[in-house]
Amino acid sequence: MCCMFMRFDVLIGSRVSCSMKSYKLSELTHGEVNSLKARPRIDFSKIFGVVNPIVNDIHSRGDAAVKEYTARFDKVELEKIVENVSDLPDPELDATVREAFDVAYDNIYAFHLAQKSPEKSIENMKGVRCKRVARSIGSVGLYVPGGTAVLPSTALMLAVPAQIAGCRTVVLATPPSQDGSICKEVLYCAKKAGVTHILKAGGAQAIAAMAWGTESCPKVEKLFGPGNQYVTAAKMILQNSEAMVSIDMPAGPSEVLVIADKYASPVHIAADLLSQAEHGPDSQVVLVVAGDGVDIKAIEEEIIKQCGSLPRGEFASKALSHSFIVFARDMVEAVSFSNLYAPEHLIINVNDTEKWESFIENAGSVFLGQWTPESVGDYASGTNHVLPTYGYARMYGGVSLDSFRKYMTVQSLTAEGLRNLGPYVAVMTEVEGLEAHKRAVTLRLEDIEAKRASNVQ
Repeated sequence: MCCMFMRFDVLIGSRVSCSMKSYKLSELTHGEVNSLKARPRIDFSKIFGVVNPIVNDIHSRGDAAVKEYTARFDKVELEKIVENVSDLPDPELDATVREAFDVAYDNIYAFHLAQKSPEKSIENMKGVRCKRVARSIGSVGLYVPGGTAVLPSTALMLAVPAQIAGCRTVVLATPPSQDGSICKEVLYCAKKAGVTHILKAGGAQAIAAMAWGTESCPKVEKLFGPGNQYVTAAKMILQNSEAMVSIDMPAGPSEVLVIADKYASPVHIAADLLSQAEHGPDSQVVLVVAGDGVDIKAIEEEIIKQCGSLPRGEFASKALSHSFIVFARDMVEAVSFSNLYAPEHLIINVNDTEKWESFIENAGSVFLGQWTPESVGDYASGTNHVLPTYGYARMYGGVSLDSFRKYMTVQSLTAEGLRNLGPYVAVMTEVEGLEAHKRAVTLRLEDIEAKRASNVQ
């Protein structure tokens, strides 16, 4: 495969060398282009070997096992692992912090409330009425990571749609602080968005506790939220177990694909790439250069400058080492590659951005135009930031109101309706050789005819 190397030497205490490979799409074979959609490999077989015993131990020993794993992994000794949110006092937040989360809450609430569609009902034939109705999932578990960074924004992204959907039991799991307390910003968001219980645990043990249920943690019916490889593995194991629990979507490390042309600011491009790279060393960022005239040297310099001053610059540097740049001849080729890659986040920072929206087929969330950084979607524009990664945007969407609801179909027939439809159903049951199905229809039709005859007499 033809490639070049862009080398970024980033100062983070000591000099750290990292590189981004660079490819010209026009010089690659179909197979080589297709191989670029592959993400950094995760060896789940090894991870499953670590996670399976934890999942089984939580099932067997409940709260006691959760406490032991929390002491081992989070270095926190807890007497009580679950708190009823209604019993907790309101946390004290700086006014500016509270206002920021209130604005985010309002926008997220408004966007997800707008997804609440009216009940659909149709009369297919005279006397044959069908409809589709929504019901909330009774109990849900929300995972809010707290490892290298606390994420109260994730508490909002998951709890707000659960609140609108009307889920009765909402368990939020998050690792405790060193003193055993709950992050005050997470608690504020949880209380505001109607969370009922907080499980003070992280990792696979938190996922297992919510899936199986323990003495103090309610069992949930669906699990949501991002997490590390162990959290993801636990979700994958448990959705195929006797725990009878579903999950929101498969998930992997954070990722962004930026399409930029000569009109895009190198400062903005570098900032957008680094905003995802700083999540962790396993994150992946991709820059797709659309057309000629893009100042690659200026982008390199900005990445070096900005990465060198980031508190999490070492994470970003490692993420850049397995990220890459793609050169496309034009926007058509750039968008085509993006659809193949199917990124979690897609930033389109080009001239006349809006005209390209209809051509995007595979992406978790799209950010259009030079004034739309991915950060606004992560926090407060209103869209959800829990999104499919690892290429799953080809077949999954992000978390939405519908993620917290399930749909039932309802049909009701009048006597006239069964007379109109029943004979066709009887023919179809004969074709399939299901006599009892046929009789469920024909015996009713006989009753209808008998009543009609008696009324005539």
